[in-house]
Amino acid sequence: MRTRTLTLSAAGAAALLALAALPAGASGASAPRSAQEGSVSAAALLAKVTSCSQISNGKYRTDEETSATIPVCGKNGAVFWKADMDIDCDGQVTAKCNSGTDPWFQDDTAFHQSDGRALRADALPYVVVPSSSSIWKYTSSGIKGGGVVAVVYNGKVEYAVVGDTGPTQIIGEASYATANALGIDPDPETGGADTGVTYILFKNSQVSPIESHSAAVSLGDSLARQFLANN
Repeated sequence: MRTRTLTLSAAGAAALLALAALPAGASGASAPRSAQEGSVSAAALLAKVTSCSQISNGKYRTDEETSATIPVCGKNGAVFWKADMDIDCDGQVTAKCNSGTDPWFQDDTAFHQSDGRALRADALPYVVVPSSSSIWKYTSSGIKGGGVVAVVYNGKVEYAVVGDTGPTQIIGEASYATANALGIDPDPETGGADTGVTYILFKNSQVSPIESHSAAVSLGDSLARQFLANN
């Protein structure tokens, strides 16, 4: 839930997978252990999103200073977009996500854990969707908080949940944990990926509890296989 005013650097070569062993904390959320999750390959998913049937009324920017070039596209059972990845560190205050590490830090997320607390960005893979506007209203496409997202980058698949909302005209953002699992520099100020990230959001899906990454992987793998069969 921030407006960024700079273009984040391209992902570094180092995967930074050592950070994947972050403690689960009281929420019960655990960081992903590897960047390839489930039984569906990145190549298989990408083969189904080579063309776009645009469902958004306009296009989005990837950052405040860029032009609007990113449409939201529709498929059977899903919507998708191809963009960059800015790093969202919002939610619970931790050693990695706080006002000192993130100039845009906010101590809340649009959607909350089952105990009512904000999500934990450094432990839970989640994706940010643009707030509803005349461009696109995510709820009208069957997308909701806790919905499952397959995030594809550099031949890897990471399952995440819809966990936060962002600016109405900007797209392409995910949590620290999502980036970390995919080998993208998760630093909220200097990290991220400039391009090459595909977000596939499965319609009418919802992980319960939202903070259970293992539940997101299990449901995501099932929905991904359905997605391949139906498109």
